[in-house]
Amino acid sequence: MPLAQLLTPAQLQQRLGQAELVLLDCRFALDDPAYGRRSYLEGHIPGACFADLEEDLSGPVVKGVTGRHPLPDPARLNQRLRDWGLRAGSQVVFYDDGPGAFAAHAWWLLLWLGKRDGLYLLDGGLKAWREAGLALDRRQPTPTPGDFAGQADASLLLDAEQLARRLGSADLCLLDARALPRFRGEVEPLDAVAGHIPGAQCAAFTDNLDADGYFLPAERLRARFDALRGTRPAQGLVAYCGSGVTACHNLFALSLAGYPLAPLYAGSWSEWITDPRRPIASGD
Repeated sequence: MPLAQLLTPAQLQQRLGQAELVLLDCRFALDDPAYGRRSYLEGHIPGACFADLEEDLSGPVVKGVTGRHPLPDPARLNQRLRDWGLRAGSQVVFYDDGPGAFAAHAWWLLLWLGKRDGLYLLDGGLKAWREAGLALDRRQPTPTPGDFAGQADASLLLDAEQLARRLGSADLCLLDARALPRFRGEVEPLDAVAGHIPGAQCAAFTDNLDADGYFLPAERLRARFDALRGTRPAQGLVAYCGSGVTACHNLFALSLAGYPLAPLYAGSWSEWITDPRRPIASGD
């Protein structure tokens, strides 16, 4: 079964109420951390639990050491997933407002804990659900606690030291999911230093979507990443972004395109710049 799978709003609606379904609302706004929960309480897909990027899906930030969204403690994340009713055989659907970056980050965390099947993103997110005329609910579910017990898979990660040793390698294909102006260092709204990791290529996650906010067909995604990779091996792919969140959108899209799951530099740019000895680049 593919690691990355999509559901349409109609397909999700047909699954609502099924015992094995776990539905997670992952809405968040970097400039307004309370936005996600506030929006969830105003209305969400029936049966969805709210998964907060910073409270549930990230670890504590250590100034000068970590990036903006460190990986959560696996034991704590396992407990939150059990609270939401997750079992080994659960079918899990993630959504956010529509672009899918926060939903894809949650998807990747489940892969990191070893779940390899039954993971879906709602294509087009809540925007698509609303445009389909489907109902929202304000009630908060009380799921029966699950028994999921995942183990963190270190093979899905690359840390800063490992990445630094690979810089300059002819095989490395380092994809930066941020928008081009941030990649070039022309603007930096979130981090103290602008620019990118030397040798990286800009692979803005928004380019995985069509004009209406739906994922491109697999063959178009494949063509996109083939062009970025060039002659380098697929095993040389590494994903990063500002804080390890939107890079997961590229990992999801790569999986849709038929690529093997590439490693994530989870600390990403916001961690890379905490050490002034690490090189930085700007421009293209």
